[in-house]
Amino acid sequence: MLKSYVQENNLERKLNELDLIKSWESVMGKTVSRYTGNLYIQNSTLFVETTSPIVRNELLMMKEEIRVRLNEVVGEELIKAIIFR
Repeated sequence: MLKSYVQENNLERKLNELDLIKSWESVMGKTVSRYTGNLYIQNSTLFVETTSPIVRNELLMMKEEIRVRLNEVVGEELIKAIIFR
């Protein structure tokens, strides 16, 4: 019943976006998570704020791998790009 309600109201994508954001720490680890925050998704792009230029540079080099791993968590191609700020 709940599943049909979610499908009827096109909420599935939004729930998957929330799951993806919640999985950030488990995918990236506690250390990276400590230096990142304020994650949000807009137009299939994940925006991530970083508090350390060093961490941001490391994440930029791993951007495609991170995108693939996060999409695997939700089981669909939800994120097409990642922007680190």
